[in-house]
Amino acid sequence: MTMLEDQPTAPTAAPWPTAYPKGYAVVDVETTGLARDDRIISAAVYRLDYRGDVEDHWYTLVNPERDPGPVWIHGLTSDVLVDAPLFPDIAAELSERLDGRVLVAHNAMFDWSMIAREYARAERTAPVQQRLCTIALSKELRLPLPNHKLESLAAHFGVVQQRAHHALDDARVLAEAFRPSLHAAARGGMRLPLLECLPLTEWSDSPPAPRVGHQASYRGASGGSWRPSRRRPACPYPNPGRYEPGKLLKQGMRVAFSGDTSVDRELLEDRAIEAGLHIATSVSRLTSLLVTNDPGSTTSKTVKAKSFGTPVVDEAAFTQLLRDVSPAEG
Repeated sequence: MTMLEDQPTAPTAAPWPTAYPKGYAVVDVETTGLARDDRIISAAVYRLDYRGDVEDHWYTLVNPERDPGPVWIHGLTSDVLVDAPLFPDIAAELSERLDGRVLVAHNAMFDWSMIAREYARAERTAPVQQRLCTIALSKELRLPLPNHKLESLAAHFGVVQQRAHHALDDARVLAEAFRPSLHAAARGGMRLPLLECLPLTEWSDSPPAPRVGHQASYRGASGGSWRPSRRRPACPYPNPGRYEPGKLLKQGMRVAFSGDTSVDRELLEDRAIEAGLHIATSVSRLTSLLVTNDPGSTTSKTVKAKSFGTPVVDEAAFTQLLRDVSPAEG
């Protein structure tokens, strides 16, 4: 009687994490700018199932009722947008595509902020409870990217981008890059970096700006003053001390802002908070870093920063530093 050798068995796929979401809505919006009173001019959604496979996609132009902003970036002129539907006209369709799904976007905080503000203007609430930023996911996966641009993420996974800054193509590219990212996270049993989406429920409206095609100036437009109806949560990390030039920011560092910024101040502060930093409203000996585009000014914050020896960087440098923040020391 001969002994049969053990036959090799085919490898079995790792079970899909049961805690993962049941579906995703990969979103991209093009806008008139980055400030709180800027508007959405086009939106695209790719609906994905729980494994990241595409179910369908949708795209629409949106009349922002104001100048379209940087046409040289998104290519959408007033003539193109003048006959497009207003956001309240497409809100129901967008809601249907977002409902019950995790919103996925590249720099998801920005896309969510713009969407939430449009819903608030329309006196509606977006049916979104959680968002996932693919920048945060790529960091968690430690992907060897030269930077955190969408084009770099696409190149890493061999996805060809055809029309950068076109909402439908950007959403397609992101959907194709998100699927292998999701599978890599599932194989490693990694917890997804999901964040809660809180709708805007308080705002004050200023007189409406002229409709598209009838506005003399992009920067002169004003669509209202918007603010979240919540206080920012306390930073959960201890202050590790001052920022050391040439090194990484660390979670828990106290960051203060002074003067005007090109990106809306609240967006910058939200990005810093999501990275684990503490937003300081004043400068003290405990402040880790002051961000200002005018270090020579005589504001109280810059004067105190100089007297305390607090490091100072401009907005561009700070934005770069936000891309890679060291975790808090255990």
